[in-house]
Amino acid sequence: MTDPQSRPPLHVLALCLGNICRSPLAEALLGRELEAAGVSAVVDSAGTGEWHVGRPADPRSREVARRHGLTLGGRARQLTVSDFYTQDVILAMDAQNAADARRLRPTGAHARIVLMRDFDPDAPGADVPDPYTGGPDAFEEVYAMLERSARTFAAQAGLKP
Repeated sequence: MTDPQSRPPLHVLALCLGNICRSPLAEALLGRELEAAGVSAVVDSAGTGEWHVGRPADPRSREVARRHGLTLGGRARQLTVSDFYTQDVILAMDAQNAADARRLRPTGAHARIVLMRDFDPDAPGADVPDPYTGGPDAFEEVYAMLERSARTFAAQAGLKP
């Protein structure tokens, strides 16, 4: 049996539209859950759109993260061609983000594109709704979806040889 610590780190990218609401939360949760599962990983996030590039996470995402003991660092960035070669898994927040990523993926790129909630035991395959136009409750609901999904993803990643 292979020692999990001897494997190369898993490279995971959380992907949403603007990289200021859902994907920064997913990035932080995936990092926490993968570490707790003993999975060596490099976790990042990006958006399919460019209009928020360079901005910090939405204050409402930062607040919900803070309430749950997480800090959202980094700045929004846009998905790049190199992501399809450097990432092992791209976890899209919704079907449109996944479709956009599949459309942009170069031939021969190895990154697997799946929905974040493919790992949600409460609603496998569902979209993570964009809370941007919602109130604080929308961000808390998104956090709960992402936490369940990240925990299941991490548990499954820890089982792979």
